[in-house]
This record gives sequence, C-alpha cells and structure tokens, in this order.
Amino acid sequence: MENTQQRVGVIGGVRIPFCRNNTAYADVGNFGMSVKVLGALVERFGLHGVELGEVAMGAVIKHSSEWNLAREALLSSGLAPTTPGITTARACGTSLDNAIIIANKIAAGQIEAGIAGGSDTTSDVPIVYSQRLRKRLLAVNRAKTPMEKLKTAVRGFAFSELKPSFPGVAEPRTGMSMGDHCEKMAREWHVGREDQDRLALESHRKLAAAYDGGFFEDLVVPFRGLKRDGFLRPDTTMEKLAGLKPAFDKTSGLGTLTAGNSTGLSDGAAAVLLANEAWAAKRGLKIQAYVRDAEVAAVDFVHGEGLLMAPTVAVPRMLARHGLTLQDFDFYEIHEAFAAQVLCTLRAWESADYCKNRLGRDAPLGSIDPAKLNVHGSSLAVGHPFAATGARIVATLAKLLEQKGSGRGLISICTAGGMGVTAILER
Repeated sequence: MENTQQRVGVIGGVRIPFCRNNTAYADVGNFGMSVKVLGALVERFGLHGVELGEVAMGAVIKHSSEWNLAREALLSSGLAPTTPGITTARACGTSLDNAIIIANKIAAGQIEAGIAGGSDTTSDVPIVYSQRLRKRLLAVNRAKTPMEKLKTAVRGFAFSELKPSFPGVAEPRTGMSMGDHCEKMAREWHVGREDQDRLALESHRKLAAAYDGGFFEDLVVPFRGLKRDGFLRPDTTMEKLAGLKPAFDKTSGLGTLTAGNSTGLSDGAAAVLLANEAWAAKRGLKIQAYVRDAEVAAVDFVHGEGLLMAPTVAVPRMLARHGLTLQDFDFYEIHEAFAAQVLCTLRAWESADYCKNRLGRDAPLGSIDPAKLNVHGSSLAVGHPFAATGARIVATLAKLLEQKGSGRGLISICTAGGMGVTAILER
C-alpha cells in the first residue's frame, strides 16, 4: 500500500497572558478566553472566513453548557462557520493531545489544516447541588400534578441539601491531591526543598529574560490589561522561596512542596495552527517546525507508582521508534506542574535500577544538559491553566526551533489520573 502520510507543520501559536484565578479574567470564562485566542490566531495568519478541517479545543473545568466549547468558540472567531469543532479533556495534557489529534488527521490526509488549543479557569467553576437535592428536583419534575410536585418537594427535606458541591482537586481513586502525590514522589526520589526552589527561581528568571528580549511579542496577546503572565516574579530570590511554608504536607515537618515551587490555580488559554506543507505554501505561511511523533502512557498510581511519572514511560517508547537517545535534543520542554515532578522525572531517567526494572532497558537513559531545559521558563513562572499548557509549549518550542534554524525538541507533560503526554518537534 502506498504511503501517503503528510508532514505536519506547526505554523505558529498565540496565547493570552496566564494569570492567577479570581484576578483579571475572573468574569471571562472559558468561552471568552477561547474566542480571544482563536480570534488572535485568525488575525495573525489571515484566516477570516477560512474553512479549516478541524478545531480541537479543550477545558478540564467547564460547565455542562460548554459541552462543545470548541465549536461555539470558533463560531465567534472569524473562521468559516463550516469549520467543525471538537472539545476534549485529558487534564494537563489536553491541548497537546489536541495537537496530536490535528496532526494525526493531517498526516493521514483527512484534513489539510487545523487548530489545537485549550482554556481553563478556576475562577468560574461549575457549582452543583448535592446529590439528595438533585434527586429531589428530578422527582419533582417527574410528578404530574401541582400537589404531587409540592409533596415531593417538601417530603423529608433538610436544609443540609442546599449545601453546594464544588469541583474536587483530589484523585478519585486515592482521595489525595496531586500535591500530596508529588510529595510522596519527592521522598521516593530524594528530591529536596532547595533543588525544587532553585528550579522555580530559574523558571522565573528565564521567563523574565525572554519577555525582556522580545521572544513573546508575537506569541502573547495582551488581554484585560495584562501584557505578561500574572505569576511572573522577576525579583524572587532563593531566600524568598525558602521562607514559604509547605503547601500540602503541613504537619509532618517533611513537606517540601510550597506555593513557590508548585503551580498556582490559573486562568488562561492558548492555541496553535498546524497544516500540511501544501496548504501552508498556498497561503504563503512559513512552517516553524514539524511534528515528528507523539506518545501517551499511564502508570498504576493506585498501587504505588508515582502519579506524575507516566512521561518517564512514554518518552523512551517514543525514542525507541526513531532510534533516538535522550541526549539527541536541542530543547527539552518539561511541564513544571511541580518542580519536584521535573526533578523526579530526570532522576528516573538517570537511574539504572528504574530504567531496568520499570522500563525494561539495559542502561539508563542518562542525564540531559540543564542549559537546554525550559530555556524560556515554564509553568512555575508562566502559570498552568490545565488545558492551555500543551498549546503554549508547542508554540514556544516551534518558535525556538525556527530561531535556531534546525534541531529537535522534546515535550513532556504529566497529567492527573497518572498519565503522560509527550511529543517530538523538529526542524
């Protein structure tokens, strides 16, 4: 059978500044943020009235009315209304997953071009009724007569039923938060507080330098009075970070994760345009980088594996398909959900025992050059609106490769639920 696979190019991406929840975007919501980034992408690449093959957007925390956020947002973006839209969610990996969805469709020849992205807000969260009250209201709706409805409404009613339920941050299978799980990982891999704080400090310094150097001028669109990310602290120091109290393990005296070396609750959105070479050439658009491959993995965190360690499994699988080593990259974009997670990942790849017993390798993957890691900062300084992070990273890495002129970049994103989403871009 003839191989007709198309090369998939990253044309470019945009995002709004990410900010702390309940600040600049508190009243915007996922729809408003999604419309903003899609509209900005349309403006940047002249896509007014253009029909794309697919727009894949996502949100982790969203209202039931936003069941197809992607379709609704694209209808307000300036794209042709005949463009389809699909809405997805895989926690922190959502918009990298969407880039994979679009890339696979382009590679298979099903579409020529599409947009991948995501948004998330922890300011505008869905608040639901208690289970007892929901059942009561459904029963009232089923009742036939006004009297039956009244009796059903008041029979056995307790005011405690009115207590609302907010979205939880704990893993349903363990009852532990992501931070609690990451504390366990940090102890298992002997990752100390000072190393975590140092990585966080470097993230802020590198992001500030990138802004000052103009790197984000075409990647970040000002919105609601913000021109830079609201989490960025260029003046932070090791002393300031060391003064913060543990954020998760507050009682044992052993906690190392703090508000400074963990990502905060964030609002934001990002999107990236992908296309095959013919479509890009026809529209006079340059390709910044190409999507080489992607891999998703999961770990059994319920029975002892580290919740955020799945990228350590996904990356070597992907490397093996292409005969690559961990050192064969010019840039490494490892999502900083927590500084400890990044450091645990690096130590796992350096561990002969882990690589042999968990990954089935004869030798460790080895270490990476720290100068190539998150060179313009990452989530600790930028912020982490869950579904937006992947598109942010794809756009950043594609531009880095374009500026370099050639090379290869690795993306690694851990997610809730014990999963990891990874990809390779190259130029």
